[in-house]
Amino acid sequence: MANLTVRIRVRRHLPTSPWLFAAPGLLVAGAFVLYPFLSTLVNAFTDRRTLIPGRFVGLANFRELLHDDTFWIALRNSALYVAVVVPALVVLPLLLALLVQKNIPGIAFFRSAFYTPVVASIVVVGLIWVWMLDDRGLINSLLETVGLGKVGFLSDQWLLLLSAMAVTVWKGLGYYMIIYLAALANVPRELHEAAAVDGAGAVRRFRTVTVPAVRSTMVLVAALSSVAAFKVFSEVYLMAGPNGGPAGEDTTLVMLVQRTGTGLTGRVGYASALSVVVFVVTVALMLLVMRADRREES
Repeated sequence: MANLTVRIRVRRHLPTSPWLFAAPGLLVAGAFVLYPFLSTLVNAFTDRRTLIPGRFVGLANFRELLHDDTFWIALRNSALYVAVVVPALVVLPLLLALLVQKNIPGIAFFRSAFYTPVVASIVVVGLIWVWMLDDRGLINSLLETVGLGKVGFLSDQWLLLLSAMAVTVWKGLGYYMIIYLAALANVPRELHEAAAVDGAGAVRRFRTVTVPAVRSTMVLVAALSSVAAFKVFSEVYLMAGPNGGPAGEDTTLVMLVQRTGTGLTGRVGYASALSVVVFVVTVALMLLVMRADRREES
């Protein structure tokens, strides 16, 4: 009888028990993810400012975007960032993982060294690179020593953007290398041995064995890096400054959102419309990557 009573109590409480366990996580997600997302979506259709409640203006903010030259400059820079950084972060970490995959003496040191930039603070990394690339920095001093003259890494529009891309790639190499190492560990060694017996060299084995085996991981890396590259902020902000480089020509979309929506006179409504555009393009990038992968598999 006692066991029957316990079973009845368990059955009565069972439907609500999972929700009780999930409640803390759901509350955090609702407060810091869902509510800010819905608030941004609502503000995108208002003229709200930092200290002034907004009124509904419909699509006015989005129409203003179409005629805002700064928006198109920021969109161009963010798109260029994706076009350059994503292929580099898909291919280079894979090659790096193949190099450190071998169990040879001292390889653990190199694995740790390649992963060190990942755990380093982006502020510290950015300041180090600014010091190195400055007109009076280490690299320009070395160039002057050999008689090549200074290079405006932080004063030229395109060199500054490329320098920020290089920092992003350098900092992300170790992270994606670890992902590739996990994928390469699951590639059967027999496939490489069979290809070697058939006379395939290292390049051919890489193209016909390694790449097909880690294709899904490459898609994952492409999706993660494309989202991170399109939402880049810290690297460009630290190297170009809050104004986005010379005449603001190196501003990215996230920098434009931050610059537009902050401060006592910040245009929260317009910045929210920019944020919605960033969200839509980010989702579109992920869908394009996954669709391209499905086409490749078919």
